[in-house]
Amino acid sequence: MSRFTGTDKYIATDDLMMAVNAALVLGRPLLIKGEPGTGKTMLALEVAQALKRPLFEWHIKSTTKAQHGLYEYDAVSRLRDSQLGDPRVKDIGNYIVQGMLWKAFTSETPAVLLIDEADKADIEFPNDLLRELDRMEFYVYETQQLIKATHRPLVIITSNNEKELPDAFLRRCFFHYIRFPDAETMAQIVEVHFPGIKKELLSQALKAFFEIRDVPGLKKKPTTSELLDWLKLLMAEDISPEALHSQDTHKIVPPLHGALIKNEQDVHLFERLVFLSRRNK
Repeated sequence: MSRFTGTDKYIATDDLMMAVNAALVLGRPLLIKGEPGTGKTMLALEVAQALKRPLFEWHIKSTTKAQHGLYEYDAVSRLRDSQLGDPRVKDIGNYIVQGMLWKAFTSETPAVLLIDEADKADIEFPNDLLRELDRMEFYVYETQQLIKATHRPLVIITSNNEKELPDAFLRRCFFHYIRFPDAETMAQIVEVHFPGIKKELLSQALKAFFEIRDVPGLKKKPTTSELLDWLKLLMAEDISPEALHSQDTHKIVPPLHGALIKNEQDVHLFERLVFLSRRNK
């Protein structure tokens, strides 16, 4: 069995690689939690690429039902076609739309199935998938077909902890929490995206980034993707490392901070705390 050892584009910790491989061995879904921007969704893409498996992505919304992942019967199209005299209406199978579980189950080779942000759906959503993920099969009542997995896919489920997932669902998963990267790991992540970035700029940018994240009471902490956006802007505008920690009281917030701080309350909070700390020095 192939093992996941990370990729050139994705900095995976030993614990995370171990979790992916444990899910592969057990044949159980891998439940990944962590705050937004820690690379949960990207993990599925990189695992599929590393293991040379097809990837099926099911991005969950608040209105998503478990049935959508299996299949949907397009009754509206069938009614329209019947009014137009289309002979296709005689076969109901022409109006069965395959969901991502169906596609992953019937893939010719073992696949990776991403169920992204499962906690966005209603509380019954995870429970409604228990049987299908356990047995790797489901029944299509309209066509009286039993769809069984040709190969057991690696199921990666992500959650931002917006809602608690049911215990019965958790029992069936291998769980891993992606901790927010420390400065050293973050520097490695940045190097992957911006090879050859000037060391001083990276050092000062990371210092400013983690200072913002450490502000108590911040409504929204900046994420990895926002740091990468900010660095891209800093390099494009050729901002000097010194400008990131200006002692000018009129320039308390770092330049181009709109990439990192996304609401006015957080901007005011950061300005006030930095101003107070400087005044007390």
